[in-house]
Amino acid sequence: MFPPSLWTNLLLIGAAALLGYATVRDLHGLMIAAALLMAVLAAGRRGGARWVPLGAYALAFVTSLLLPGPTAGLPDLGAALLALLSLGLLTMREQANARELTWQRNTVAALRAGSERLADARDADAIIRAGIGILDKLQVAPNLAFVAYRKGTPHILAATGAFEAFLERPIHPSDNDSRSVQADHWVAEEVLALLDKTQRRVFHVAPVYGRASNHLGVVILARPMPVLFDEDEKGVVGAFSRLLGAQLGQWQAIRDLRDANDLTLRSLGAALERRDDDTGGHTMRVVSMSVRLARRLGWDEDQVKALRWGAYLHDLGKLAIPDGVLHKRGPLSPDERRVIQTHTVIGYDMLQDLHFLPAETLDLVRYHHERWDGTGYPSGLRGQNIPDTARLFTLIDVFDALTNARPYKPAWTRERALNEIRAQAGRQFDPQYVDAFLRMMAEHDDAHLVM
Repeated sequence: MFPPSLWTNLLLIGAAALLGYATVRDLHGLMIAAALLMAVLAAGRRGGARWVPLGAYALAFVTSLLLPGPTAGLPDLGAALLALLSLGLLTMREQANARELTWQRNTVAALRAGSERLADARDADAIIRAGIGILDKLQVAPNLAFVAYRKGTPHILAATGAFEAFLERPIHPSDNDSRSVQADHWVAEEVLALLDKTQRRVFHVAPVYGRASNHLGVVILARPMPVLFDEDEKGVVGAFSRLLGAQLGQWQAIRDLRDANDLTLRSLGAALERRDDDTGGHTMRVVSMSVRLARRLGWDEDQVKALRWGAYLHDLGKLAIPDGVLHKRGPLSPDERRVIQTHTVIGYDMLQDLHFLPAETLDLVRYHHERWDGTGYPSGLRGQNIPDTARLFTLIDVFDALTNARPYKPAWTRERALNEIRAQAGRQFDPQYVDAFLRMMAEHDDAHLVM
């Protein structure tokens, strides 16, 4: 069984042979029919192949005039002219349909690839790069730039083609006049002026708006060829600009909510420590040091956020501990120690209704008094079974407790506390976290000596 493309090629050869036969026999009607059949069979082919039937018919008609035989009359010439016109129109329509189909396919492919990139984007810069990548796949223009404001000044944050040389570049008025640089047309003029004139013969500017019509920037497209952007291209660019604005607006809303959550939890943590720490500062110290160590270990920002929130809330359960036990200056009795130890589970239970808190945050609150050797509380977890956030935080929490005064003990020296942390590696603390912590502290000390 022959594949369809082979059948088409065989029929095309047959139609060409029929055209040659009709030419030799001076059969003008058959020549027209053969040429039309060739045009139908050549539909869908790329480049100049679509124009072969038209050229073949014109050559065949001229050849028929030169061959010996009856002279072509006026009706034959009129028929030939109509045939040439029909073949030309068919070919032009086929080209237009092919361009439209290619444009639609590119649009679908760009949407598919771009939606995946947009879904994976974790910050505004990644969203912007994904958006410009979508437009780049459409091949609507070789030179693309997304311009947005940083601290009130426009910057090129993503680019392709000739604009790439100006990435991260601030845009200032070239003549230092009083016109506002916040106007899209003025920003576009300044950005386009960065390119050589041969790279920006034709351009298009699409504004990007987020939620509540919040202006986020502009997309600038420039072509070196003098071909105007048609309405379909402008419509697709506008649609992608709206999609980009929606994604950026959603990310901004999530960031605002996250910042509000972070501020609320930080305030709560500061209030909580006042009940347990008269001197204050414990919460911010352990948060700062925990985050530094987590980033040193290569944790991603979601893990760091969960750790930070857990550090804010780690002693929430102490709200339920009686003052007589919490602030006792002498040694605790076994019963009092059991009461104190309930604060981890109480804090965990109190946070159950805060559904925006990640599991890693709740793990820290519940398990930050577990020990590497399995002798901690409340569950006696051992080694790697202790969640990462709790395993890291307990080291920081103990170090801060050792180096600051408590009702039941004076502050230890930094060196003595570091020696204790080192001694507890593999017993109370994860040995790998201890190594990373000690290196971090040593580098911090070296930095202070240099200063």
